[in-house]
Amino acid sequence: MFIAGIIKFGERIWVLRSASSDVFRDSMLPRPDPGPNYAKFMDGYSSKKAEGFKISIGTINDTSTVVRRNNFPDALQEASYFFPTFKRLFADLILSFQDRENSRSCFQHTEMTCEKAFEVMEIELGFMYDLLYTKASFIHSRRGSFCRFVSLSCTFSAFIAFLIIDKNEYSTIDRSITLLLLVGAIVLEIYAVIVLLSSDWTTLWLSKQKKPFVDLISKANSCFQSCFGLCFLLPLNKRWSNSVAQYNLMSHCIKHKSFKGSRTKDFINYKLEKYWYKNLKPVPMSLKEKIFEQLKKADSITDIKVSNQLFAHTGDDDEKNKCIRNLAQSMEVDFDESILRWHIATDLCYYIDRDNGSETVKNLICLSQLLSNYLVHLLVMYPYMLPGGIGQIRFQDTCAEAIEFIEEREYISDECKACEALLKVNTEILPSQIKGDRSKSVLFDACILAQSLQSLGTRNNWGTEQKWEKISQVWVEMLCDAASQCRWNNHARRLRQGGELLTHVWLLMAHLGITEHFQISRGHLRAKLFLS
Repeated sequence: MFIAGIIKFGERIWVLRSASSDVFRDSMLPRPDPGPNYAKFMDGYSSKKAEGFKISIGTINDTSTVVRRNNFPDALQEASYFFPTFKRLFADLILSFQDRENSRSCFQHTEMTCEKAFEVMEIELGFMYDLLYTKASFIHSRRGSFCRFVSLSCTFSAFIAFLIIDKNEYSTIDRSITLLLLVGAIVLEIYAVIVLLSSDWTTLWLSKQKKPFVDLISKANSCFQSCFGLCFLLPLNKRWSNSVAQYNLMSHCIKHKSFKGSRTKDFINYKLEKYWYKNLKPVPMSLKEKIFEQLKKADSITDIKVSNQLFAHTGDDDEKNKCIRNLAQSMEVDFDESILRWHIATDLCYYIDRDNGSETVKNLICLSQLLSNYLVHLLVMYPYMLPGGIGQIRFQDTCAEAIEFIEEREYISDECKACEALLKVNTEILPSQIKGDRSKSVLFDACILAQSLQSLGTRNNWGTEQKWEKISQVWVEMLCDAASQCRWNNHARRLRQGGELLTHVWLLMAHLGITEHFQISRGHLRAKLFLS
């Protein structure tokens, strides 16, 4: 048992060291590349010039790259092919021109569906989680397999030895406790082997073997996983939960009013408010398709910003242009302010259009609200995932103004009545002209934004579907913008708690070449002397 314990602690120490940022980064640094021999090239240039040759220098752009066009049998194989390249993003390393072309050729291919693309992201992020937070990278090596075999053998040997030796000298309690501990150790070892066999790493290794015996083991392993999964001994979903947390500002303010009471209640509400108003919702495939299609149209990060085209100035209608300026200005402010303005405006527009019977409109409203509540959840709970700013101050000031507004009107008992009351407020004068810069609340700026959306929809003869299509595109833009600006270490940090949709979008953008990590924009240049 002492040997087994040493192996366990040795594994943990090795894995923790390997996953540390410095060692992890160093392990992925490429070999030093001095480039073409400049001194040798110039010596040749000088000698030929001295011999009287007329010399010209040309360059050859070496853009040769191996392009694979979706010729992988499944998503697991494709993820394993790209993972060694894109794991460098989690060490803040750059990717090459060839890496970009390889990835884009696969993800821009017509056979690459949205469902498969997100499945590849899930598997890659699962591999990354294993690399950073588990022993998988060590256990699935030859050295790790040997250590696991020795540890299991030692544990079984200790158990058999305990059954054989004379135990009469020891009390019944001591014998019972020892037996229980040994049985527990064996159960844990067996369970670790079961989890090992059910992992993507094992499935990947088995799929690469072309031997009939290994194929038989692979089929048995699949049946084995199904049986244990049905018995709840293994998680049925080994990857991302496919859900996002939701946090709604208006619901927060309404519940705050209903919860108000004694000091004890206020204290409990203050301590638990971040968790009290949060819930999880599944990410629908329609949202993934919208994100995927919008990203496929972009060639760079600047192309993601569709709001410039959506709200462009047209015509001589002063009122219409005023609405467009309000919409454009809402996207030019700080990122956290933009999120809060559009979050509240989305809720206000929802309560205007909630009775629309069209399934398409309902779907667009659902997608818009899902992203709206998700980004506010990140703003409140994990502000480090979003671009820097004063988001939490702005959120609490906006909540304070909304709660004050609701409490002054006792008839407000739900979100619908609150939104109706907000839309009735006269916003002819800008809030900043009355409040100055003392409060960072954006409550009535959001009301102006909602009114502008409604007015612009009427003047442009937008249908309800067109309006919500544009709102949903703005939310996808903000999601992608947030994903591109979030630091790699914060994406890795959230992997430990189950991962975020934001991280999946960030990795998808990298696969489509929409990231600043592709700093090598051209192939390798080679100089060549031409003599005449």
